[in-house]
Amino acid sequence: MAIGRLITIGDVHGCAEQLAELLAWLRPGADDRVIFVGDLVNKGPKSAWVIDMALELKAECVLGNHELRLLRFRESGDPTALKDYDRVTLRQLKPHHWDYMAQMPLTLTEPAFNSIIVHGGFLPQPHWTQQGADIVTKIQVIDHDGRPAKRQECPRGHAWANEWTGPEFVIYGHTPRPAPLVKCGSICIDTGAVTGGRLTAFVWPEGAVYQVRDHRHFHHQYFPEHPAEKPAPALSIVGAGIKPPRTS
Repeated sequence: MAIGRLITIGDVHGCAEQLAELLAWLRPGADDRVIFVGDLVNKGPKSAWVIDMALELKAECVLGNHELRLLRFRESGDPTALKDYDRVTLRQLKPHHWDYMAQMPLTLTEPAFNSIIVHGGFLPQPHWTQQGADIVTKIQVIDHDGRPAKRQECPRGHAWANEWTGPEFVIYGHTPRPAPLVKCGSICIDTGAVTGGRLTAFVWPEGAVYQVRDHRHFHHQYFPEHPAEKPAPALSIVGAGIKPPRTS
């Protein structure tokens, strides 16, 4: 089947108004493929509405660590790992929302653009197709023993994207930053939509970044300057979308 654009959208985290504005700007068509990088839910106020928008679009979404935690709770009934915002989301979810989350794969690929979409990222080994949910939905850095870790818990770890050698181009989220992090073989498009940052889309084949912003803070996020991250190429090597139209 022919594909028009591959539209990938960063972590929405229940920010439905920002998503609606971004989609109105992008105007996905019948030939476009829309993929979310996971974490549609939690922290922001309208998780169920965000899933409904994804369903209406017939969009795909890879599994994020927030969906994973909710699904594990639903299966086990053990609330130990739940956070306060999980409980807010749980009160919103209806059976069709659970069905959508339950079918989220760990990764998606688009051969037309030699791209992999994943929530968190990958270890260098084993092959990315053999890595499980607790790696690909949660990894931010790699510690000195070669294990996946959070960047705040391992400030001297290596950013996993620094170790990625391809050949596929990886589009991912999970590690929020003030701006997209561009590498030769990857781009991170979690830019803190839920913390007063931007909701970002990355679009092939134009290689463009589109962003909308809502200055409301639904959740606090600290963006550390991570010493292990190599300097990224300028965003201009990817391109930037046209400024969105003014909205009333």
